[in-house]
Amino acid sequence: MSKPRILVAHAIFPETIARLQQHFEVETNQADEAWSKAQLIGKLQGKAGALTTGADRIDAGVLAGCPDLKICANMAVGYNNFDVDAMTARGVLATNAPDVLTETTADFGFALLMATARRITESEHFLRAGKWNTWRYDMFAGAEVHGATLGILGMGRIGQGIAKRGAHGFGMKVIYHNRSRLDAATELECKARFVSREELLRSADHLVLVLPYSPASHHAIGAAELALMKPTATLINIARGGIVDDAALALALREKRIAAAGLDVFEGEPRVHPDLLTVPNVVLTPHIASATVPTRLAMATLAADNLIGYLTQNKPLTPLNPAVLAIK
Repeated sequence: MSKPRILVAHAIFPETIARLQQHFEVETNQADEAWSKAQLIGKLQGKAGALTTGADRIDAGVLAGCPDLKICANMAVGYNNFDVDAMTARGVLATNAPDVLTETTADFGFALLMATARRITESEHFLRAGKWNTWRYDMFAGAEVHGATLGILGMGRIGQGIAKRGAHGFGMKVIYHNRSRLDAATELECKARFVSREELLRSADHLVLVLPYSPASHHAIGAAELALMKPTATLINIARGGIVDDAALALALREKRIAAAGLDVFEGEPRVHPDLLTVPNVVLTPHIASATVPTRLAMATLAADNLIGYLTQNKPLTPLNPAVLAIK
């Protein structure tokens, strides 16, 4: 009996490929070529499954051209590259990779907060340019982190991890807004207080965005929201591009209507709004919040386990549209 065929759409750990090859005929993309939609459809012909990343858009058009496709396993916790409704309608399972990256991403979120507050990137550029020739009392004076008010928009696993780091490690006052309020025990563990969205924006010294992307959260932070923030505040986005209006943010940074920003995600990435590249008071990183070798390997392993579990036993680990399981 022949093995099911699958596609690994991007370069991945060799040990992950070897594991998948025990169960499937595997086509890989270790050169990490960027495929057009038509090329992706071509690569998916005859494939029962695909291991994807956030760069691979799986929508109704792709699904219509891939009648053999049964599962797409995202190597990410976010899945805004999936049209989940269209996948469900076609009977294609969607999975993601939650939990395994929570602590690593929370570490990075807090590191980005600190780099932004203390102007680390800005001061390094100054030093590298040979401009450091004297000491001044206000040279790259930034914002306090310890004891400051930490605001979190989106209080899922990663948001809770950042809250704990701020509250327990830095004595920060933590406030948050979420679609639904956390239970009292979790609030106590995070030392976090639920507030309205407006109070969050007005009160936070450091505002961290950790909410999932959806049409409802598109440009959740735009010109109007930035206008509510303190001129001394920082904004950190480790969620998804599109949640922030990058053009409005660049203008607010240029006009010093907020102090600084730290961004790991961008609308339309890997393209970055050109205005963000010309303001000094922003820390920019290329979507690397989960980028440690152990965590990225765990993400790849979970995506592989979803493919193996579903295609061999009808038992995926982290289904996003479990209704598909009932109709298989």
